[in-house]
Amino acid sequence: MNFLKQFVALLLLGLAVTSAQATAKVHEYQLDNGMKVLVKSDHRAPVVVAQVWYKVGASYEWSGLTGVSHVLEHMMFNGTKKHGAGEFSRMIADQGGRENAFTSRDYTAYFQQLEKSRLPISMELEADRMHNLVLKKDVFSKELKVVMEERRTRTDDQPRSLTYEQFYAAAFTNSGYHNPTIGWMNDLHTLTVDDLRSWYQQWYAPNNATLVVVGDVVPDDVYAMAKRYYGAVPKGKPIMFKPRQESVQHGERRIVVEAPAKLPFILMGYKVPVLATAKDEKEAYALDVLAGVLDGGDSARFARDLIRGRQLAASAGASYDLYARMDDLFILQAIPANGHSIQEIEAALRGQVEKVKTELVDEKELKRIKAQVIAAKVYEKDSLFYQAMSLGMLESVGLGWQRQDEYVDKIKAVTAEQIREVAKKYLVNEHLTVATLKPLPIDPNKAPVFPLPERLH
Repeated sequence: MNFLKQFVALLLLGLAVTSAQATAKVHEYQLDNGMKVLVKSDHRAPVVVAQVWYKVGASYEWSGLTGVSHVLEHMMFNGTKKHGAGEFSRMIADQGGRENAFTSRDYTAYFQQLEKSRLPISMELEADRMHNLVLKKDVFSKELKVVMEERRTRTDDQPRSLTYEQFYAAAFTNSGYHNPTIGWMNDLHTLTVDDLRSWYQQWYAPNNATLVVVGDVVPDDVYAMAKRYYGAVPKGKPIMFKPRQESVQHGERRIVVEAPAKLPFILMGYKVPVLATAKDEKEAYALDVLAGVLDGGDSARFARDLIRGRQLAASAGASYDLYARMDDLFILQAIPANGHSIQEIEAALRGQVEKVKTELVDEKELKRIKAQVIAAKVYEKDSLFYQAMSLGMLESVGLGWQRQDEYVDKIKAVTAEQIREVAKKYLVNEHLTVATLKPLPIDPNKAPVFPLPERLH
């Protein structure tokens, strides 16, 4: 048995053991107020993860109101009619648990991880702030300053993050993906507490939310508990939301971002469908495998050819979000190695694209990439948190949690011909946006800026 066969055999054996709990049955319930409840038992440890997902994020916002979803997430920890500011976090900590939240382009989610008997505390607190949030102007003003500082340290003073932001804004004109999740600074300056109140009233309701519970629980018991705590939350008004479809791109777009930085940087993004938008879902899975062919570990093409082989790149990568809510980008990125230019690395990236458009990926390479892609997806389910996150994310982007069970078989079915065809169809200049970071001198007298740590409420 050669090395590749040994590797695949051992990998599949490991996946079978690791995924035994991950493939446990998901129980779905619906409350009378429209809230969906998903429960998955995993009895390996006496703990539970509870997450509440709202179908709203930065891509739902419009010009002048960007950042509102993220600022509201901050304010959700600042008190309700029943519990004062900071009391939510203190109560969870007192129970030995941890909690936090995150806002993305497509959803906003709140989570707690606790010893299983403490689950009612999580539900009581989340149900309370779902409809009893208190939004005070003075607290809002303070929290808004925190978000502005977060934007400065994580985006404005980070040249690659700034390039990413400008890159997406150039690639998308009328899609919600044009806007950064943290919001444009000018919009943050004009944001009001009334804006947050309207956003909260519009989107934070049980009929726009999904409760996901994974851990050492009995599904029917969790459902009964959810009815007790969330069942009393009034149903919100019907969600009225006009879809925003990106306009057709007519030719390559290019931007240059000039900022103090040590190294240049390039981003190349091709507009592509995702699983939620593809007319033929096989194309979405083929794009996912294509990203693995280019950047699926140390033996993938970018690492082999551009970094170790020709030594053109200090780093290079490819990414694709199969589970985005709307059409997205297939992204290539790289930092040129010392002595090489942005022009050289762009030409090398384009050469890799042309190769996958004209040559079939050989069987040995395709088997290895599929094994790695599948392993990455299955191994993350060994975590209770990521098991829950997979369910909540799929529900929130409109795909349905059931799609997670299809992933392995769909990836296995991808052929070399399908990879070549999606590359030929979508990795074309008409769909391309290129952003380059042009380094400016760094002021030696300016104190270095370090990104803020992940927010802990």
